[in-house]
Amino acid sequence: MSNPDELLVTISAAVESERSNQMSLTVVVGGAVITGRLAPEAVWRERVAEVLKASDRLGPFSDLFARGPREKRPGRGEAPTHLHFHLARILQGSLGIPETGGMYRVAIKDVSAWTVGELSYVDR
Repeated sequence: MSNPDELLVTISAAVESERSNQMSLTVVVGGAVITGRLAPEAVWRERVAEVLKASDRLGPFSDLFARGPREKRPGRGEAPTHLHFHLARILQGSLGIPETGGMYRVAIKDVSAWTVGELSYVDR
């Protein structure tokens, strides 16, 4: 969407301000269907930093996520620009990738369709 959906921005801002990770959402971005739960950006960054830090090859990148963004943060007068998914899957046919859920950052302006809740898939 060239103009981000105001309701989606409001939902993202609520997740940021409530510090909750219980909001389930499914979005379509570039033809891909992503389904999972939203997390506040700070929580999302912390979790990604933990995963990277545990990796021998990717450990040096963990600090990039742990530091946080330099721009104004939601709740400080600026609307969120991204959705931060955790336990999320890209739906492909009858399965979700990755099986265990992943961490995805999606630009709100790129969301072409969305619905509240997670879509189900079949593990095979």
